[in-house]
Amino acid sequence: MVSVSGALALVAGVPLAVLLIVSAPGGFLDWPRLHRVLGSVINGFRATPFIVLLVALIPLTRLVAGTTIGVWAAIVPLAISATPFFARIVEVSLREVDPGLVEAAQALGCRKWDIVWHVYLPEALPGIVGGFTITLVALISSSAMAGAVGAGGLGDLAIRYGYQRFDTQVMVIVIAMLIVLVSLVQRTGDSYVRRLRNR
Repeated sequence: MVSVSGALALVAGVPLAVLLIVSAPGGFLDWPRLHRVLGSVINGFRATPFIVLLVALIPLTRLVAGTTIGVWAAIVPLAISATPFFARIVEVSLREVDPGLVEAAQALGCRKWDIVWHVYLPEALPGIVGGFTITLVALISSSAMAGAVGAGGLGDLAIRYGYQRFDTQVMVIVIAMLIVLVSLVQRTGDSYVRRLRNR
């Protein structure tokens, strides 16, 4: 659930963030109306609690995955929930790129999308990787929550065999596994960020 929905959020979130940057007032495209609409949609999804989004997207989940229970059914709302979150983080990273580098690229005659590809994204890469790490940690939390509605995974294990059967040992083991998993993801992400910044 986490790996597939994370990959989908990565593929969709970066282009969304780039579109937010270039369509902003003063950006390459300077489409304030598109910027406002896109920003409002992203904010709307971000403001919706995941458990509410999970239920609200049942018709879309059934259409895409063919079912509303199980791992593949959970991937749809997980990816839709994570994408706006990740897109905002990437947008912040892109905003922090030194404007002098952009101006230098423009002075050299670089095309707009070449500047995005060769200036914005490489310079923002450490922030993007750090943001993706945060997104994966959030997805682990959401995937555990999705287990409460039959999505499987560690959340389902904790609810079915720990909570419903009053087995504290199972609950403790699941919590420990989640802590280890989050720690591994965070440590790996931090390591990649340090390498990128050292370059």
